[in-house]
Amino acid sequence: MKVVIIEDELPAYKRLVKLLGELMPEAEVAAHHDSVSTAKLWFEENDMPAIVFMDIHLADGSAFDLLKQIKIDAPIIFTTAYDQYAIEAFKASGVGYLLKPIKSEDLEEALDKLNDLKKMFSTPEDNQAKLLEVLKQPEYKKRFMIRFGDNIKTISVEDIAYFFSENKGTFAKMFEDRTYPIDNNLDALEQMLDPERFFRINRQYIISLKAIKEMKTYSKARVLVKLQPEVKEPPLVSSERSAGFKLWLAGEL
Repeated sequence: MKVVIIEDELPAYKRLVKLLGELMPEAEVAAHHDSVSTAKLWFEENDMPAIVFMDIHLADGSAFDLLKQIKIDAPIIFTTAYDQYAIEAFKASGVGYLLKPIKSEDLEEALDKLNDLKKMFSTPEDNQAKLLEVLKQPEYKKRFMIRFGDNIKTISVEDIAYFFSENKGTFAKMFEDRTYPIDNNLDALEQMLDPERFFRINRQYIISLKAIKEMKTYSKARVLVKLQPEVKEPPLVSSERSAGFKLWLAGEL
């Protein structure tokens, strides 16, 4: 099994090779790169490996810079010293997201997940293509855990009409007209939510398609949206989001 390691820190590279030797002795390191430029050149001239281990911060850019330049048709296990890139990593066929220094048990868990996904497919020659198809289907948020006072409860995303920000806080408005505080800000929520069901219309609101009661043209580029449950001042779709909003309404986004 050939693997490629893209890592610009030599101690981290050596540690990963050591752990792979212990957990996956059949693995052969086909290439090691420390930059976007050299990795890009290698992938353009060689066959795809079975797995790619990719550090997010590289000598001349980021892993995401590389993925914008080339298509890697192989499962990717990301490695990084930071945890804020998890959502973006899993959007890029990420089967694992390992924080440095990499722990043996974390690497083993990521490799087990990859093996479990491979076993889901019965035709060996189709495994890689089908596996990548599964990995590229993002997992969107299904429920949130809510804390208020000493109480804890969960709410389903299906029951949320819209999210809004107010007084530096973020809240979820339920279709039943209850309001709950949310730990995540709107920028983070925008990445977590299914874009077919939710759209961020401006800086203050992310709305569900089902929550739209009525829409009116406000100006040439803006739309006023009346929501259910009602908002005292119906929000406006910002001019920069208006075109995307209309595509979303038509199911074309």
